[in-house]
Amino acid sequence: MASSALPPNGRLVNIGTHSLALYTHGPEPSSPEEPVVLFVSGVASDALNWQAVVRLLPPVRSYTYDRSGYRNSESSPLPPSAENVVLELSFLLEKAPISNPLIIVGHSWAGVLIHEFIALKGVSQIAGLVLVDANHETAPLVMDVNDPTLWAVAAGVEPYSAWGVEAEHKLTQEEWDAFRAAETTEKFKLIEKKEEFEQYIPSFETLRKKELSKKQPLLGDKPVYVIGGMRSRDWNGLYKAGVAKGNGTEEQRKYVRELIEAVDEKNERLQKEFLKLSTKSELVFATESGHFVQMTQPDVVVGGVKWVLDNLPASS
Repeated sequence: MASSALPPNGRLVNIGTHSLALYTHGPEPSSPEEPVVLFVSGVASDALNWQAVVRLLPPVRSYTYDRSGYRNSESSPLPPSAENVVLELSFLLEKAPISNPLIIVGHSWAGVLIHEFIALKGVSQIAGLVLVDANHETAPLVMDVNDPTLWAVAAGVEPYSAWGVEAEHKLTQEEWDAFRAAETTEKFKLIEKKEEFEQYIPSFETLRKKELSKKQPLLGDKPVYVIGGMRSRDWNGLYKAGVAKGNGTEEQRKYVRELIEAVDEKNERLQKEFLKLSTKSELVFATESGHFVQMTQPDVVVGGVKWVLDNLPASS
C-alpha cells in the first residue's frame, strides 16, 4: 500500500523482505536511555485497537505497528508463526531504528509473542512489561477459547456486539468505524486465517518447548504489570445472544453455562503465572471488561504503563 494512505504519524519501514507500518505517538525521548512504549497486538489485530490507550498516555513516546499483512503493512514471504512475527518485529526495531529501553504492552497472543521476543533477543532492551489479558504458554491446555460447543451455541452471533465491546469501547466513532472496516477487507481475512487458524495454537507448544518458565524471574527486578479481563463477560454475552437466536440443545447450553462458571478462575490462575516473570510484579483485574480491556477500560492499561514507569529500577 502506498505511503500516501498512511496517517501523518505513520511511515513504512523496510525490514529487508518487505515494509511494515509504524506509528509514532507522543514527544521525542529526551535521551537514548529514556524508556519508550511499544504496543503489540493480539492475534488477528492491527494497531487500531490501541487508539484509546494511546490518547490517554502521559507524555511519553510510544509506538504502534501493523504486523505483516495487516492494514498498511505489506505481506510477508514467511508464514506468521510467533517466531517469525517476532523476528520481523526485531528487524523493525533495528531498521526504524528504536534503540531506547522498551516498555512492551501486549494483549492476548502478545503474551506468547513477548516470550518469543525474550527467547530471540533476551531482556536487555526490555525496561518493563504490561500484559493485557495475555495468553500464557499453557492457556490452550487450561481453557479452549475455540470450544466448538461454545461457538455452536453462539452460531451467527456478532462477537463484538455480544462481548459488549461495540457498546462499551472508548474509541471515537471514526476510530471504531476504521477498526471494523479494516476487518472486512480481503487482505485482513487472508492474514487472519493464517494467524488464527494455522499458527495460533501451534505457537503455544513451540514456546513451551523452550522451557522459559524454568528460568524465572526472566526479567529479574524489571517491573511487570499484569491485567486480567473477565472472560465470563465475553462468553456469557455469546451465550445469551446465541440462546436468543434459539441456538443449541439444552445439553449444549448446560455445557456452556458450566464453561462460563469456571473460566474466570482458570484465567486468574494463568494470569498469576505471569507474576513469576519479575520480583517486582503486580496483578489487577479489569472487572468491567472482557478480553479487550484496551478498548473498554483503556484507563486500566494506562495505569499499568504509569506503574511500570514509577517502578523502573534506579539507574546504576
